[in-house]
Amino acid sequence: MAEQKKLLEIKGLKQYFNEGKANEVKAVDNVSFDIFKGEVMGLVGESGCGKSTTGRTIIRLYDATGGEVLYDGVDVHGRKSKKQLKEFNRKMQMIFQDPYASLNPRLKIADVIAEGIDIHGLAKSKEDRMNQVYELLETVGLNREHANRYPHEFSGGQRQRIGIARALAVQPEFIIADEPISALDVSIQAQVVNLMKKLQKEKELTYLFIAHDLSMVKYISDRIGVMYFGKMVELAPADELYRNPFHPYTQSLLSAIPAPDPIAERTRRRKSYDPASHNYQDNESVEFREVTPGHFVLCSEREFKQYQVQSKH
Repeated sequence: MAEQKKLLEIKGLKQYFNEGKANEVKAVDNVSFDIFKGEVMGLVGESGCGKSTTGRTIIRLYDATGGEVLYDGVDVHGRKSKKQLKEFNRKMQMIFQDPYASLNPRLKIADVIAEGIDIHGLAKSKEDRMNQVYELLETVGLNREHANRYPHEFSGGQRQRIGIARALAVQPEFIIADEPISALDVSIQAQVVNLMKKLQKEKELTYLFIAHDLSMVKYISDRIGVMYFGKMVELAPADELYRNPFHPYTQSLLSAIPAPDPIAERTRRRKSYDPASHNYQDNESVEFREVTPGHFVLCSEREFKQYQVQSKH
């Protein structure tokens, strides 16, 4: 990993809603991680843990309450001219969770996909614009006849492919995929994930892949971050995280994955996570620490020593 270029650096990111009020929600609380160029970074956790808010804050759909998001060394949330914003919006795109809600029902598919091409002036002529749309449709496994139809004429899986084509239209470097498969039928999920894997290799894309299905995240990701109540509790290479989870919450998540073997499934024991089990004292500082190379855990000094001993066994 050392020789890889950091595309994104997220430092102490905070996203609070109703800040300073009695009902303040710390949706993202002091989260830091890097994303390297060309990798797929997975982000998992249960519903409401702040993973989608993290993605939306990175791409500026929300203004950050605090912290920095550096893209290629430039602060995303800093003051920017319209031109800089436009350039940034082209480099970073998002695929949304709900393929039904994220496409404008009044626009033909050609216009949905070409919206970014029009905004960024990427087509030389009307003919060039349509050729780009046809090519994008074929890239995501649809055909050119689909260009003149409307979103309601497509299935969920097809709509999500259209969403992917729309994101690719401006030739981005980085795509945030916010639970792109959770609204889809299980049989379609694998097709969409395989398509995303294929496109990532062909177009040298970098992904932040947000999901709560751990087996799917392992399949597509190089590294995985685990979030719990707005905080990142563990971050490690995908195989390492599955083989050797340190944080009790990660262990609890992994114990909930169903096994495709009925005998193993009958004997599987779910671990439940109790935040009080850490028994932190007031004077203990709980930080994100590197237990083994590339494997970070949110822990106290006392737990850190225990994890280090654990890692040697």
